[in-house]
This record gives sequence, C-alpha cells and structure tokens, in this order.
Amino acid sequence: MKPAVSTYADLSFTSTDGLALYARDYPASSGPARLPVICLHGLTRNSADFDELAPWIAAQGRRVIALDVRGRGRSAHDPSPANYNPMIYAGDVIKLAHDLGIERAVFVGTSMGGIITMTLALRKLKLIAAAVLNDVGPIMSTKGLSRIAGYAGKGCALDSWDDAANYLRDINLSAFPANDSAEWRKWAERAFAQNEQGQLVLRYDPNIALPIQTGRLKPTSWMGRVAFRRLGRKRPLLLVRGALSDLVEEEQASYMRRAAPAMHYAEVPGVGHAPMLSEPPAREAIQRFLSQVD
Repeated sequence: MKPAVSTYADLSFTSTDGLALYARDYPASSGPARLPVICLHGLTRNSADFDELAPWIAAQGRRVIALDVRGRGRSAHDPSPANYNPMIYAGDVIKLAHDLGIERAVFVGTSMGGIITMTLALRKLKLIAAAVLNDVGPIMSTKGLSRIAGYAGKGCALDSWDDAANYLRDINLSAFPANDSAEWRKWAERAFAQNEQGQLVLRYDPNIALPIQTGRLKPTSWMGRVAFRRLGRKRPLLLVRGALSDLVEEEQASYMRRAAPAMHYAEVPGVGHAPMLSEPPAREAIQRFLSQVD
C-alpha cells in the first residue's frame, strides 16, 4: 500500500481555563462530506503518533484532527498537575470541537486517548458518532500499568538521536519485538525534541505521569465500566488489541466483548501495547469500520 502524504495545518486553540493547546488538522480529500475523525494519543505520546494513520484516513475523504493533549507535544504544560486527568482532557476535546464547529465525530483513542473517549461518553455522548479504542478499556491489567509507571515521567536529557532511539527501544521492545533501527529512529523523532542546550528531551511535562506513579489511576472503576457500556451500547465501537498486550490481556478483552456484544474486534499479531494502527490487520479493521459510518 502506497503511504499517504502527511500534510496538515497547525491548529491552535485555548482551553476553557486559558491553556494554549495544539492540534494537527489534516484536510479531507475531495468527495462527499463525511464525518471527521478526532485522534487522541497515549499517556506520554503526542499527535505525531498519527502521522501515518491520519493522512491515510484523510485520503478516504475525512478531515482528521490529531490533538496534542495538554502537557504534551506543542500544547502548553499545565501549572496545576491536578489538571492532568481524563475529565479535564475531555473538556479540552469538547472545546476543540466547539471551536471548529464539529457536532459529531468518529474518535480514535490510543490507550489514554481511549480513556478520554470513554469519558466523553459520559460527558457528551452526542459528540461521538463512533469510536475506535486502541488497546484500552474499562479494565486494565496491573502488569501493563506497572510497566508504564516504571518509565513515564522519568526520562532524562539525551545527547544523540541514537540514544533517544535506544531509550525507546529499551522501554518498548517487549511490545514491538520486530521493530528495526529505522523504526526506533522514527519513534524517537516523534517523541523527542531538542532543547536550547542542544540536548534531546521527551516532548511532555513529567507531571503528566503523576496519576499512574501515585496509584491514582486504577486498573478499573465503576465509572469506567459504566462509560464503556454506554459507549458500546449506544454507538458503533471497535476494539483494536495488540496480541502481545500487557494492558489489555485476553481476560480484559473477553470482558469487553461480553459487556458490549455488538462491539467489533481486531487483534494485531506480534505487537503489544499499543498498536500504531499502521499494521495491516489494524488498517483493514478500521477501514471496514469507517465504511459503516457516514
């Protein structure tokens, strides 16, 4: 499959509490108007994670917005770390949609982005036309949470792109055993930026990791289960799971399939948490899913 050209416009907006936020805006190709797609990344990631998926979807005739959640990428760091929580993040998404005049959208949420999507199902369900949850759900494995807590917010300044690629390889190799050096370098360019001293630093505020480091992020909650059931019963829903995932293991995936019987399901072999959604099984599942949504 020939890769889509990654062209986007920079989009800046302000949260309701005055924080400067950023998103990438990928225009739809020509054709009949279709619902836009809003992509939400994982805990320590940013909008660049969708630099292959977003133009691919846009080429199918859908505008795609990929957000840098507050504290990540080009969005401002929050002076109050307590604001790094899904309810605040969901409010930022609602503000973004309002500013852009988007009344309904398809959501693609990776890991934390899926938690934000489920939170939106409680706060403003009418904004969600359909949703893709990428390797996340209302019940998560303590194994995966512990692994993420072991590195999130603890990165240091590095001196070279090779060092940055090796850092990402070290914390992700179990989930992506087939990645080659070129892929790790690509990941490094998404995840790191050069500071004024010429060193490479991770593109997020270390405080975003406080909820998981302090144990405030629980493997499950009553509210999370309610949100998931509401989303799965009232909107088209697709779960994409990495076959090697330590966050959504078979036990958690089985629960989700029982709780939302109409949910579509796709598994990506040879990949853990979380698929990049550039893998052929993920692409095929997303294309089929989107074909059923106006």
